[in-house]
Amino acid sequence: MTKKRSGDAWMPAADYGRAMPRFTLNLLVRDVQKSIPFYKDVLAAKVQYADADFAALSLQGVDFMLHADHTYDHHPLFERLKVVGARGTGAELRVMGIDPDATEKRAKAAGTKIIQAAMDFPHGWRDIMLEDPDGYIWAVGVAIP
Repeated sequence: MTKKRSGDAWMPAADYGRAMPRFTLNLLVRDVQKSIPFYKDVLAAKVQYADADFAALSLQGVDFMLHADHTYDHHPLFERLKVVGARGTGAELRVMGIDPDATEKRAKAAGTKIIQAAMDFPHGWRDIMLEDPDGYIWAVGVAIP
């Protein structure tokens, strides 16, 4: 695994790994530092730790990770990471409990690609669909009263 950070990580990887919830996400991104503003400023995720290799984030009480592509240079997925274009097509990352209208305002201010504007849906939710810098699609919203 190639690392760009200097010094030690915020905690030993094994300790962090054992503390993860039963279900979580690990998104492989081209540039962790480029991704952080989307998660922090648009989705209002809490950044627990971030460096050039890795970020630990929390959104609506769910911990998840970002790993830079270069950290997977000795992993079987590395060849797939070389493909140009948006990632994650076919997977929709849904988080409920986030105000879609406020998120839309933050997304517009940040220049985030909005896939589908905030609107009410027959399934009982008002949500918005956004694309992160690597093409992962996030749908966030709230139940319609």
